[in-house]
Amino acid sequence: MGVLLSEEKGEDYTEDGTVDLKGRPVLRSNTGKWKACSFIVGYEMVERMAYYGIASNLVVYLTKELHEGTVKSSKNVTNWVGVVWFMPAIGAYIADAYLGRYSTFLISSAIYLLGMCLLTLAVSLPALKPPPCPQDKDCQKATSLQVGLFFLGLYIIAVGTGGTKPNISTMGADQFDKFEPKEKDQKISFFNWWVTFILIGTIFSNTVLVYIQDNVGWALGYGIPTGGLLFSILVFLFGTPFYRHKSPSGSPLTRMLQVIVAAVRKWKLEVPDDPKELYELTVEEYAINGRNRIYHSPSLSFLDKAAIKTKQRQPWMLCTVTQVEETKQMMKMVPIMVTTCMPSTVIAQANTLFIKQGTTLDRSIGPNFKIPPACLTAFINIFMLLSVVTYDRILVPLVRRYTKNPRGITLLQRLGIGLVIHIVIMTTACLAEKKRLSVARQHNLLGQHDILPLSIFILLPQFALAGIADTFVDVAKLDLFYDQAPEGMKSLGTSYVFISLSIGTFFSSFLISTVADLTKRNNGQKGWILDNLNVSHLDYYYAFLAILSAINFLCFLVAAKFFVYNNDATQASIIGLEMKNNNASSHDKMELNQSNTPNP
Repeated sequence: MGVLLSEEKGEDYTEDGTVDLKGRPVLRSNTGKWKACSFIVGYEMVERMAYYGIASNLVVYLTKELHEGTVKSSKNVTNWVGVVWFMPAIGAYIADAYLGRYSTFLISSAIYLLGMCLLTLAVSLPALKPPPCPQDKDCQKATSLQVGLFFLGLYIIAVGTGGTKPNISTMGADQFDKFEPKEKDQKISFFNWWVTFILIGTIFSNTVLVYIQDNVGWALGYGIPTGGLLFSILVFLFGTPFYRHKSPSGSPLTRMLQVIVAAVRKWKLEVPDDPKELYELTVEEYAINGRNRIYHSPSLSFLDKAAIKTKQRQPWMLCTVTQVEETKQMMKMVPIMVTTCMPSTVIAQANTLFIKQGTTLDRSIGPNFKIPPACLTAFINIFMLLSVVTYDRILVPLVRRYTKNPRGITLLQRLGIGLVIHIVIMTTACLAEKKRLSVARQHNLLGQHDILPLSIFILLPQFALAGIADTFVDVAKLDLFYDQAPEGMKSLGTSYVFISLSIGTFFSSFLISTVADLTKRNNGQKGWILDNLNVSHLDYYYAFLAILSAINFLCFLVAAKFFVYNNDATQASIIGLEMKNNNASSHDKMELNQSNTPNP
């Protein structure tokens, strides 16, 4: 009623349920859109600079400063990155269920900053790291205290990112009202431009910060991103008056679990042919609670048993159709999430083994300058930046003319293209490594610290392809899991992105240790992954990853074949609801028409 009165007065409130920090409806003209997003994107650009200022060169710090071996340092990096990508699932749960995205983000940012400060302290004080190795020999191992403080800082950062990563991107998308045509169009491009600005910060860390760390000092190289993170938090706070917020809607995991338990408890019952006989609240009842009703879809029909009406009305025995459909929407994305883990395993090599390869190659650019090995990761982001802009500004408008899809191609098609490119990445890496090993044998440079007369830029193609692949996989995952998640579970949906990254990264750690152990055991000291890369066989390992990527792509095709977009499910349900029924209220009809709006 208040909204209707405000419209009569000419006030233009958002229609997607967004509110201000006090829970009041917000005016579209004063809040949201790109004005609000500029502060959010500004934060994320600087925060990515801070994060990758640590992550990009971490394997070098562990081997050079803490004197760890190739396998151990690679495992430590991938394990930490895996935790970083897993924690957003917890942060998303807290935001959706209890604190909301804004409060969860601020608390997590403070934790994040604490970890960065501790890490900067650990690399700055001589007492907190072992002395340098004399000519890379007789290295003194780091003490338990030195290792403990460094990794304590790392894992505090991981906890902090858990509440920032899933909520900052979701807050950005929340600034666009999907019920306003112009804002809906802007929302389609949001994730492309979101990634673009992230890449600007990442490229800075991959180049300038990595160079400072390798040539000036780790204290300054870590101090700059720490100061940058503090600045980015202040930028975010400055934009507070312009943000639109989504109120917490209770625990999404609890609601999903209730559906599963109720369906299992009523597994013997038959689902009625008419979906209208299932238990559901009215549109008005949902509106009172600030929620949207979701209509029945035929997918995952077993879960419909949870909505079969019985005498028992407790939530663990009877669930609404909307609650069932929310669970369906989250569960149907799980196969896609699982089949998009393998790209993270591939990309994990770029921050570990690819960089270690670079330390064995000629890094000279001119007579007086040597490129730091970790700077090669900048090419991932440079090529991703170029391809994101090209994709959004050239390819999408061109393809849109033929497909009539506002996104050009579907999100699953975009994912599939990226998965194919990941197969090509590992094939290219395998060929480059064969060339590197042949040069080592040809010149009899088989020592652990021997530098081969081969330019580091032989590794450039695999880094460049990784950037192009991310344009298709990472952006599409973020868009898909946000878009297809129910309104009250957007943060949880976004966390699917990070869960897939976490699983893929942990899988990389498992593969590295397992392959290194098995091949060394079976071949004496000539394993595939040794501290001395000049006598290793990374080419075999990369070929193995290419085969795994190809198998994963076939699994993705199967998962994609059975995936149903929400708009398609909605269309099917509308037909089943018989809109011509005279008992349907005009309000219900209006909402059904809104739900039938194409959602590409």
